[in-house]
Order: sequence, then C-alpha cells, then structure tokens
Amino acid sequence: QVQLVESGGGLVQAGGSLRLSCAAPGRTFSTYAMGWFRQAPGKERAFVSAIRWSGGTTYYAGSVKGRFTISRDNAKNMVYLQMNSLKPEDTAVYYCAAGAIVAGTFDAGVWGQGTQVTVSS
Repeated sequence: QVQLVESGGGLVQAGGSLRLSCAAPGRTFSTYAMGWFRQAPGKERAFVSAIRWSGGTTYYAGSVKGRFTISRDNAKNMVYLQMNSLKPEDTAVYYCAAGAIVAGTFDAGVWGQGTQVTVSS
C-alpha cells in the first residue's frame, strides 16, 4: 500500500549537516509511523529514529540524540531526518521505513531502497 523513496544522501565533512528525505506516494502515508534505520559497513542494520503518525512523539537511538531530528509532513507525504554534527561513525546506508510503534518499539513493515551517507574526517 505504500512505497518509500529516500533522497538527500551524500558526502559531508565531520561536523557538517545533511537532511534526508523520504517520499511515500499514496493515500495511506499519514496512517503509518515512520522511521529511519542505517547500516554501516560490516555492521547490522540499526534503528536510528521514529515518529508517530501525528508527528507529536519521536524516538531516537542514543547515538544520535541531540544531533538528529526526525519530522514529517503528512500533507506532502514526506518524512525527514535532519542530521547535524555528523561524525565519521554516522557513515552508513540510511533506510526509510513505515510501520507501527508499539510500547516504544518501532516495527518496520515497508522499506525504501536506501541512500548512502558518508562522513569524512
């Protein structure tokens, strides 16, 4: 019912900023919780952030708290991840996901193809 397309990845120097976007064309976007995961080279895919359908409640991995901000615009079927104070360890393929948040846990059901973020030192 929903397809996700990420954009905004690229190369940035440590300390810089980057904003990722995720488009979810269709009529059901606003009914999903949305989130971001990332997979660094040689590592498993890890949770980054999530946001409820209303946009009023957000969740972050400890490694990105205070640096990343997730937001959504339901009218535009878009979700964003603003990444500030980037570190080399943030280098990864970032995936947008749609799903549900239950008891503080984001369960992803639909995934995008991913966008590469590379942070140089």
